[in-house]
Amino acid sequence: MSIRIGNAPCSWGVEFASDPRNPTWQSVLADCAAAGYKGIELGPVGFMPEDPAILGPALAELDLQLIGGVVFRAYHDPAAWDDVLDATHRTCKALAAHGARHLVLIDSISPRRAPTAGRAGEAEQMEAAEWASFRDRIATSARIGVEEYGLTVGIHAHAAGFMDFEPELERLLGEVDESVLKICFDTGHHSYAGFDPVAFMKRHIDRISYMHFKDIDPQVKARAIENRTGFYEACGQGIFCNLGQGDVDFPAVRQVLLDAGFNGWCTVEQDCDPTLDVRPVDDARLNREYLESIGFN
Repeated sequence: MSIRIGNAPCSWGVEFASDPRNPTWQSVLADCAAAGYKGIELGPVGFMPEDPAILGPALAELDLQLIGGVVFRAYHDPAAWDDVLDATHRTCKALAAHGARHLVLIDSISPRRAPTAGRAGEAEQMEAAEWASFRDRIATSARIGVEEYGLTVGIHAHAAGFMDFEPELERLLGEVDESVLKICFDTGHHSYAGFDPVAFMKRHIDRISYMHFKDIDPQVKARAIENRTGFYEACGQGIFCNLGQGDVDFPAVRQVLLDAGFNGWCTVEQDCDPTLDVRPVDDARLNREYLESIGFN
């Protein structure tokens, strides 16, 4: 097994490129390196410089490798398709310029789904025609990444979007060819959705091309389910905790990867609200140290 551990700008609270609360991209790179990581994701396109002549030397100076990037856009909304396409091409170009491999597709948070995050039985479902169009938009974005830019593309289930719960993810995997679409598996979002991350990994490890390591505080999750707390409120209550402090069995995750001979990057993501009392660089260091303590080197 040859696994390298990276981190991502969302661990510094960077979700949207234009958010005025964002730290600078330079400080995120510096913190990532200071916390002991050798790789980082791009973050939302536009957060880091899209000119490789600027970003490339900055990465090299800190001995950081660009791992991949995420298209976090409203695949569920047909009116947002131009924005999805723009983000797809811009992200792909940025990744290809730096030799990064992984393009990750995420259906962004929907007002129709945010109130029922973590509660599959209550969540609104798409009708057949809406689902077919939604699936096709994801597949089109994936083909762009694979066929035009030579990237490996993974679908990422995400709380409060329409690609959230395990049945939806497995339905999509059954309808889009594996040569086009693989899985970027996020341990935390799978737990948040109410399903067993390790069991899913065992069933689908051959299709998992990339991992996101995230943990979930079980007490916050239980309260969120009991109180019917929406996604944003649950995030503000600290549902995403440091690795090893939540309900994800990371030693078992490691064993599944080990048994499969997984090679490549696993990226830490500890989504945080930058307005809270958080120290992202300290959390990043603690997360790396935890992973090393259970055998990830």
